[in-house]
Amino acid sequence: MTLKKLLHWIWTTLAIGTLASLVLGIFLIAYSEEFSFLEVSAAGFNVETIIFVILGGATISVLSQMGFFSYLVLRYIAIGIFKSRLLWDILQVMLILITFFDFIYLRYTNFKVEGQNVIDFSLVPVVLLFLSLAVTYWKVKETNKSAFISTLFFLFVATTIEAVPALKLNSISSDLFMLTPLFVCNAWQIMLLHRIVGNKKEPTAG
Repeated sequence: MTLKKLLHWIWTTLAIGTLASLVLGIFLIAYSEEFSFLEVSAAGFNVETIIFVILGGATISVLSQMGFFSYLVLRYIAIGIFKSRLLWDILQVMLILITFFDFIYLRYTNFKVEGQNVIDFSLVPVVLLFLSLAVTYWKVKETNKSAFISTLFFLFVATTIEAVPALKLNSISSDLFMLTPLFVCNAWQIMLLHRIVGNKKEPTAG
């Protein structure tokens, strides 16, 4: 990867994450009286909240990039340790299932109130998993079947882990504000990888 390609990667991911946060942030400000950026700014449509939305989106995009490159390093080390891609794929599948279960169960046990059930806490993880599968299918179409598990793992597990600060707040607005740009940035990066490295048959992350 050349420096020019790396800079393109960084700046496009930054721009996409910031734009996604700004669009979603304006929507949340307009339709949610309780929305404020991670409880830092005052609720409502004001300059302070808009600034935090923009800065927050930029920060989230940087977090996404750090997570992506961390995953590439983790994958390289894991394959070296297991000496088998099959074992690494099995571990990733197990972690996907564990993450999906914990995403629902831990939030249910910590945040449930009277009248709520586990289904109420299943919508966000189910939607995230569905979107991850959709992008994974797109990735496989452009590369090959071997990219399926690694792509799904990164999109679902990495996005969930990166969004933990917001998930601890028990606020659907904060969840959406962090998960959406994270997922958009992660999807952009995973789809950009095989194009930048110029290898559509054997993607580095797949």
